[in-house]
Amino acid sequence: QLGKRIRARKSSEEFPHEIGILLGYPLEDVEGFICHKKEGCKCVGTWKVYGDVQQAKASFHRFERCTTIYQRAWEKGRTLEELTVAS
Repeated sequence: QLGKRIRARKSSEEFPHEIGILLGYPLEDVEGFICHKKEGCKCVGTWKVYGDVQQAKASFHRFERCTTIYQRAWEKGRTLEELTVAS
């Protein structure tokens, strides 16, 4: 279904909201964003939160820490290949 939506919006400037699932956003928040058209969220950080605020804030903090670590490594000359982590 996500693939169909991506292809359908290929020429659109708007990216499919389901991409949040691939980015690690909680499903409840992705669904809330889609269903409520950006209204009624409980909290805003890296994404709009419709579910567990405390869990989301903890995730925001982890994302920020990770971003800082990678920015510093990039500024110190690490290559993209060195920064890429396989899981």
